[in-house]
Amino acid sequence: MSKKTNEMSQILSQEKLASDVYSMWLRTEEIAKEASPGQFVSAYSRDGSRVLPRPISICEVSEDKRSLRLVYRVVGKGTEEFSMLKAGDRLSILGPLGNGFPLERAAGKRVFLMGGGIGIPPMVETAKALDGDKHIIAGYRDELFLQEELKRYGRVYTATEDGSAGTPGNVLDAMMANGLTKEEGREPEIIFACGPAPMLRAIKAYAQEMEIECWISMEERMACGVGACLACVCQSKEIDEHSKVHNKRVCKDGPVFLSTEVEL
Repeated sequence: MSKKTNEMSQILSQEKLASDVYSMWLRTEEIAKEASPGQFVSAYSRDGSRVLPRPISICEVSEDKRSLRLVYRVVGKGTEEFSMLKAGDRLSILGPLGNGFPLERAAGKRVFLMGGGIGIPPMVETAKALDGDKHIIAGYRDELFLQEELKRYGRVYTATEDGSAGTPGNVLDAMMANGLTKEEGREPEIIFACGPAPMLRAIKAYAQEMEIECWISMEERMACGVGACLACVCQSKEIDEHSKVHNKRVCKDGPVFLSTEVEL
């Protein structure tokens, strides 16, 4: 379990990647050293009226483990505030939080990293940390981002909902269109996926049908980020020791789960 730290980080740079997507590099003293692929941080607003932090996946960690990259979408006042910050500004963050992808499970296997929308950023650090046969399938609504970073670490296949780039449709459409199937002998041996619930539901169904081990990172609205408030529970097969019901806390028990453990 990573040691979580509350830090006042310093912004090193910020750039706009797409119409509502931003990339921010932060200098940290402890969080980057402890971070694993698939974990996230909670970022705090400087506006006292916005008490709850915003969860943001870790996109990359620097080679010297002293800075980390957050790529996020502006969806409200909190993330809009973050998008206005500049180099030299400071941002309070808590992390690293949650569990990451089980990299050891993919060792020596053909692994498919499947990201949709803002579920694409955590695939950069995950792909960087993995050795072996990596196929990265990225699904977008329209505008592309992080393509160059992904291409450094594996073979990239792209899908867009509007058909403007890559395969028209979703990540599963891109798989089929590029011959990444059992019939071609190129099906995944293990899947790591992150994205919206409909995408994860489809990937889970595919993995179950094909009897493929599949790990999913769930995108839920979180509040405390440390498992105390139960605002981000999902239904599970096992009884949660904290709530005593068939729930898992996405922020504490996840965000990465074996797909067969949770309901979508």
